[in-house]
Amino acid sequence: MTTNAESRDALARDLSLRAWRYRIDIIEMLAEAGSGHPGGSLSAIDVVSCLYHYKLRHRPDQPDWAERDRLVLSKGHGVPAQYVVMADQGYFPRPQLWTLRKLGSPLQGHPCTRWLPGLDASTGSLGQGLSIAQGMALGLRLDGLPSRVFCLMGDGETQEGQVWEAAMSIPKYRIDNLVVVLDYNKAQIDGYTRDVMDLEPLADKWRAFGWHVITIDGHDYLQIMEALDEAETVKGRPTYVIAHTVKGQGVSFMENVVHWHGVAPKREEADRAIAELKHKAGIPAEEAVR
Repeated sequence: MTTNAESRDALARDLSLRAWRYRIDIIEMLAEAGSGHPGGSLSAIDVVSCLYHYKLRHRPDQPDWAERDRLVLSKGHGVPAQYVVMADQGYFPRPQLWTLRKLGSPLQGHPCTRWLPGLDASTGSLGQGLSIAQGMALGLRLDGLPSRVFCLMGDGETQEGQVWEAAMSIPKYRIDNLVVVLDYNKAQIDGYTRDVMDLEPLADKWRAFGWHVITIDGHDYLQIMEALDEAETVKGRPTYVIAHTVKGQGVSFMENVVHWHGVAPKREEADRAIAELKHKAGIPAEEAVR
């Protein structure tokens, strides 16, 4: 019999391999669109993948299922990471990925619930996602539903004042059906977070506000899974997972380079990135992306 630990290990290996193809799709989507945000999409893909494949209770064929878990992508510019996983899960046909940011496409540059079933919040105005997630979590609790809310945030938006208001009020109301994951890639559009508005000591600040804080490697699937499991056991207060990630992770010339926050790769750059990702994944160079 396969133990839970063995099953989780096998899933972690599978998702680690799957992530290379997700990254290839992200690069291809952005190159086709000619605009978008590669850096934060590549840094967040492992967390997003793990949420959908491992933790979220959801039904792709019934996206409005009342008892589903909710995912608020507060860093809405990183939505290509969510789109590629949703396509893989069956929310929409994979060829729609190549319509990213095009007029009339349900795959807008930031999540839009009016256009795409399966999204739980329209985001993109940075700093607002945590407040939205708080309201959702309270509403679910009032309705007596077992659903939980996950909020994926960016580090740059954490500098917003609204985030810290929510950070104070959520523990006050003992909202334990809410988990925040921070994509801590340490770079934003204007530079490195330490230079724009340093967040440190980040863990100490959130603990002081009454949160249960977990720190992980945001590219290690076992660590992500263990953190999400631990969060589920915490009662009477919310959980804040600091996921240390690399901006542009997986593409060497994008990694930790601020320029790639919001600049889509040109065709030649995309081809270079895809060739590198195929090599790392062991995918034949001649295999078609689409």
